[in-house]
Amino acid sequence: MCGRFVITSPPEALRKIFGYEEQPNFPPRYNISPTQPIPVVIIENGARHFRLMRWGLLPAWVKDPRKFTLLINARAETVREKPAFKNAIKRRRCLIPADGYYEWQASGPRKRPYFIHRRDGGPIGLAGLAETWVGPNGEELDTAAIVTAPASADLAALHHRVPVTIGAGDFERWLDCSAHDVDTVMTLLRGPVEGEFVWHEVSTRVNRVANDDAQLILPITAEEREAEAPKPAKKVSQRKAAPVTSDDSGQGSLF
Repeated sequence: MCGRFVITSPPEALRKIFGYEEQPNFPPRYNISPTQPIPVVIIENGARHFRLMRWGLLPAWVKDPRKFTLLINARAETVREKPAFKNAIKRRRCLIPADGYYEWQASGPRKRPYFIHRRDGGPIGLAGLAETWVGPNGEELDTAAIVTAPASADLAALHHRVPVTIGAGDFERWLDCSAHDVDTVMTLLRGPVEGEFVWHEVSTRVNRVANDDAQLILPITAEEREAEAPKPAKKVSQRKAAPVTSDDSGQGSLF
């Protein structure tokens, strides 16, 4: 799955790679989490555009968003059948620029976070699906989800699913929804090949959404690991129970 990701490449570098018309200027983000606005590349009126959308897809047919599950990921295997995604996979495919993402692995009494990125350090295009939700008062909310697929043997050591990454040579094929032909893009919905991505353990500071700085993606140090290790439980002193006596009413009372 993908529950947190990172964008660190300069805006102009991403514009050249993804080919959108706008020239947005945005700061690096080291801990992007669900419900936050994320950069999305989508084709509109025949051209690629940069848009900000909420991470957490909301289908157009939803009546009350407060009662609908937050959809941050879409499984590649069922994306054509699920009511929430079957329209978006035909008409609203998008790319989500990123430089890596986080995954948590169970290790002893707690899960440890890892930062995962391309071996060559370059940015990636995550396969995304978009929907615009229109409220009862005409308000509009652009939303998106990240498509996931089974992990390759190496990445499966961390988690059994990974976000789908689209190669630069397939950007146009993935984004072009003019024919509404899903079969032509289904072969793209796969995880990275073995050896394409690498990873390292990072500090549990990434667990807090409020933390968003460059230190989050650095390999954890021995000192940090020791400081973050679970502390042994403190011994609880045993106090002798007070004796039970009787008051004038004959009811027991504690002193």
